[in-house]
Amino acid sequence: MTTMISVSGLTKDFVLHTQGGTVIPVFADLSLEVAEGECVCLHGPSGSGKSTLLRSLYANYKPGSGHIRVAHRGEWVDLTQAEPWQVVEVRRHSVGYVSQFLRVIPRVPALEVVAEPAKLVGMPADEAEARARTLLTRLNIPERLWSIAPATFSGGEQQRVNIARGFVRDYPILLLDEPTASLDAANRQVVVDLILEAKARGVAIVGIFHDAEVREAVADRLFEVTAFQKSAA
Repeated sequence: MTTMISVSGLTKDFVLHTQGGTVIPVFADLSLEVAEGECVCLHGPSGSGKSTLLRSLYANYKPGSGHIRVAHRGEWVDLTQAEPWQVVEVRRHSVGYVSQFLRVIPRVPALEVVAEPAKLVGMPADEAEARARTLLTRLNIPERLWSIAPATFSGGEQQRVNIARGFVRDYPILLLDEPTASLDAANRQVVVDLILEAKARGVAIVGIFHDAEVREAVADRLFEVTAFQKSAA
């Protein structure tokens, strides 16, 4: 199988400048590879660095050392050394990210929020909006809400809009941060189905899933994240 993510020698510390420069180590010399069609679940106790690793894979955090190489349009891009414009291009075309919280421009309708990532890569508006409608329907967002800004929605509805936005186009790589945390059983199953369908298309997925049933349904393997980790799982 083709490798889509290759992490090597990754080290991350946080420096608390307001507390005398105290250094909080997160992990050290961490290595990980993820192949197409594979779902790797980041696993470990609270505070072990799972979210930090996931955000590093999206270039939200800059590591102290090491490399994060992702497959992007036929070549490798090292996100630890990429220019800001390269990071934007990788996010637009190759790496999707579903966070726990929806962050959107106020007053933009939910349908447009979901369709936007597909339109940004040149998908015709009618096709992007058709995909958005299909996902919103599958995720049980009532049609009467599609023209309303999701800032007014409940937490669970916002999370489902966020999930729809992440799945509206076929990213080669998907990063999922507790996508089912606020969902009921029926909507959790919809998300599981979306993940399994993405895997079948060859998408490489890295996720945090605190729900054991969801984790068992989608994960091909667990990657234990602990402070000063030194080996791949």
